[in-house]
Amino acid sequence: MSVVILGIESSCDDTSAAVIKDCVLMSNVIASQKVHEAYGGVVPELASRAHQQNIVPVVSEAIRQSGLKKEDINAIAFTRGPGLLGSLLVGTSFAKGLALSLDIPLVDVNHLHGHVLSHFIKEDENTEVPEFPYLCLLVSGGNSQIIKVNSPSNMEVLGQTIDDAAGEAFDKCAKVMGLPYPGGPFIDRMAQEGDAKRFKFNKPRVEGLNYSFSGLKTSFLYTLRNEKAKNENFIEENKADLAASLQKTIIDILMDKFGKAIKMTGIKTIAIGGGVSANSGVRNAVQRYADEHGIRAFIPKRSFTTDNAAMIAVAGYFKYLDKEFCDISLPPFARITV
Repeated sequence: MSVVILGIESSCDDTSAAVIKDCVLMSNVIASQKVHEAYGGVVPELASRAHQQNIVPVVSEAIRQSGLKKEDINAIAFTRGPGLLGSLLVGTSFAKGLALSLDIPLVDVNHLHGHVLSHFIKEDENTEVPEFPYLCLLVSGGNSQIIKVNSPSNMEVLGQTIDDAAGEAFDKCAKVMGLPYPGGPFIDRMAQEGDAKRFKFNKPRVEGLNYSFSGLKTSFLYTLRNEKAKNENFIEENKADLAASLQKTIIDILMDKFGKAIKMTGIKTIAIGGGVSANSGVRNAVQRYADEHGIRAFIPKRSFTTDNAAMIAVAGYFKYLDKEFCDISLPPFARITV
């Protein structure tokens, strides 16, 4: 018998709802918030208010687009954390209320698990998915981790950032260049036209499989400061080369540790996930590594790299099969790791 899951995602500034039927995507609706662009980052209070405005029409539209009725839903999966607490409270409260009204189970989902399991979102019955175990490079604004995925419920963090995440490095370096928020996509576009070998930035020396990006940000900032002292138009005249060099450095850092993890484990299936997995340089580097070493890579559609409810619904689907339901009294949480 088919299982229908309604997913709700509200961890940051995107309100999203999706419906899946046995992992096959029936709908995925996302309402983004443009208000934060003027502030150069997400303003938590504004984000939570926008979620309150968006949650009802977004969920309603997701159910409508699925072609199903709310009575067909077997369970509601929602992002319980990590994320902005005010934003999470909106999605959590709505999910609880709807589950009570429909008398169906609740499934709480770790937002990071959703990114890792996004490769199991099927657009049709023929969609190929990874085999377990696989290694996932999770890269986003808040997390940079190498995760061994043994099963949907068994994930092992092999390495993670000890300070800043890769996405944060992209966005903060873009900000000091005077680029709009979020800066990562602008860096990616400009990097296509720049010389990636023009500038050299510091790479961290961190033991094991852990990451660090704080030193890179400092090196980038000092380069701009020193060069601007000689030429106040330095940034404007060298934007493409700066973007390309920055992007190459971040990718080199990511792939160095990811490559070590692949060799250490001997796993032949790899994947990427999280917002930074939309970056063309990251995608190309992972695919190139896989091709050169005769292993298989799963690169998500760009629409599944950013925060979306489809990945929450899929992660919830696996928990539903294991009957891992959520007590309605459980609150959301702001911080946790995989």
